[in-house]
Amino acid sequence: MATAPKSEVLHIAELVSYQDGSVVSRQITKAEAGNVTLFAFDKNQELSEHTTPFDALVHVLDGDAEIKISGKAYNLKTGDAIIMPANEPHALKALTRFKMLLTMIRE
Repeated sequence: MATAPKSEVLHIAELVSYQDGSVVSRQITKAEAGNVTLFAFDKNQELSEHTTPFDALVHVLDGDAEIKISGKAYNLKTGDAIIMPANEPHALKALTRFKMLLTMIRE
């Protein structure tokens, strides 16, 4: 998967489109230190509970989502962001169609 072009103005939310019944992703940039990935979730689509060895920042670009971290639910809307700590179980569910930018930083 190609990353987004460098040294160009990006209209981030427009780089991925919603698809019925699906979760769509596009890697924006990737480096040894981490990566940035854009996601578009159709309503009620989800990522099941899992853990990662790195902190991850979720920034909601459009819509509403429920993000659970270690069993606690957080409702986020356009413009909100949350850090999902490394090694803590987390899950995401689209309450409406939503787009998020996920930034993962490796240690």
